[in-house]
Amino acid sequence: MKTPGIALAALLSAGSACAGIGTHTFASIDGGTLDTADWAGQPVLVVNTASQCGYTGQYDGLQALYDRFREEGLVVIAVPSDDFSQELDSAEEVKEFCELNFAIDLPMADITRVRGRQAHPFYREVREETGFVPRWNFNKVLIGPDGAVAGTWGAPVRPQSREITGAIEALLDGS
Repeated sequence: MKTPGIALAALLSAGSACAGIGTHTFASIDGGTLDTADWAGQPVLVVNTASQCGYTGQYDGLQALYDRFREEGLVVIAVPSDDFSQELDSAEEVKEFCELNFAIDLPMADITRVRGRQAHPFYREVREETGFVPRWNFNKVLIGPDGAVAGTWGAPVRPQSREITGAIEALLDGS
């Protein structure tokens, strides 16, 4: 499901004047935080992930996408979640699993809720603005440099699909 052009005004901009819309901080799997304000003006692909899912092989595609476009400004954030009961028990296990099996070096959040009342504020805002809610692991949300949601895709859409790479290229060409 793709939802282009729905504004999350200044989602990644510091000092947003819009009520309820602003920067977001995720706990980092490495300790500390990942602050979306650090990537203001860049396209950011946020993907809820899980280590024990049939789509876990998409980590390879996420890393390849990050490697392909990072020099141009793309940020890919993996957000491990156990909302579908397919994540390992601890952040340490997830980090080790991803490093050993997929050589992941893209930014990763700690295990995070992505659905329901306990969902991370980023996912709640995406839901409020677009109606998009992760229905499974490896759902993708592309935020444009302007802070608008540029696209959303479900688990079956691979990270390196033409649909996603085309949307990323359009954002990079326009920035």
